[in-house]
Amino acid sequence: MPTIDPRTGVLFHNPHKSTPGYTIFTPLGLLNTFLIDMEGEVVHQWKLPNDVGNYAYLLDNGNLLAAIRTEAGPQRLPAKGGRLIEYDWDGNIVWEHIDHAQHHDFRRRSNGNTVYLGWELLDEDAQAKVPGGIEGATHADGIYGDYIREIDSEGNTVWEWHAAYDLDMNRFPLSPVVKKEEYAHANSIFPCPNGDMIINWRYNNTMAMIDRNTKMVKWYLNNTSYGQHHDVQMLDNGNILFFANGANTFQFGPENGSRVVEVDPESNEEVWSYQGTPPRSLMSWFISGCQRLNSGNTLICEGLWGRLFEVTPDGEIVWDYTSPFVMDRPHPAYTHNNCIFRCYRYPSHSPQIAGRLPAL
Repeated sequence: MPTIDPRTGVLFHNPHKSTPGYTIFTPLGLLNTFLIDMEGEVVHQWKLPNDVGNYAYLLDNGNLLAAIRTEAGPQRLPAKGGRLIEYDWDGNIVWEHIDHAQHHDFRRRSNGNTVYLGWELLDEDAQAKVPGGIEGATHADGIYGDYIREIDSEGNTVWEWHAAYDLDMNRFPLSPVVKKEEYAHANSIFPCPNGDMIINWRYNNTMAMIDRNTKMVKWYLNNTSYGQHHDVQMLDNGNILFFANGANTFQFGPENGSRVVEVDPESNEEVWSYQGTPPRSLMSWFISGCQRLNSGNTLICEGLWGRLFEVTPDGEIVWDYTSPFVMDRPHPAYTHNNCIFRCYRYPSHSPQIAGRLPAL
């Protein structure tokens, strides 16, 4: 069982300005997904059969969709899943799909299809064309590339896209400071309402929108000042929200930190951002995420520290929680840590929660 640290939990809560609801998260390395109320009490949980790769979230029908690590497929690459499982509220498996190369992110579309990221080992010709990165610092197998795959409820592939073969890689070279193991370490996939796909790559500091019909890049943002990023998503207003890790810049001084940024894709100009005060008080060089709530507030996952907190549009912190669930068994990556990849808040009247838990 996870160790509960009494110095954690809800550290601050302003009920007049926060957005009531239930928050879901899965501590990395542990085998549970937790749903907590605004006071930090666990009100529901799901037991998982193995490590997640990297999170789980609730579908509109109230079921849990999770990626679970399998032992087959590519090895020694981070955030491996391989088995997508849909659980009902009581923990019964109602759907699953095996793709041992699945990693990081996955989404259920409104039409019932499921979209996910995967790795493929590139052929020799494609490997020779991968630009940037540290020469010679490849994976033992060679160089892997990312693909996006959409499947129907029966597991049939209905659409897919391959970064190394459908993209001009020379437009988006790997950062010169990363190993040449992957092109280019995708960590987010977001299906747009019209079927286009937003993909985010950490190792080339690029987020891009892929046209579903042409498979061409129709929009992108490449800005190394964000220091890599996670959880890239389209908001209802058409803007793009993401967690800017600051991984390329945090080492250079105390003035640096992570941020959450909203940009207008028409201009790629920032229209809103949140940064800690002082800036280094928000710092997670990897994982992490964000969610724009219906109230206009933003829920932020500072993944390195297992911290989940909510801010107003003016940047006021109105709810602040640190996970008490610490990895207390030997683990290759997360021993003695409470890291969290991503979290989500659901109102008590939402389709995910309504009728299952009390109104808040």
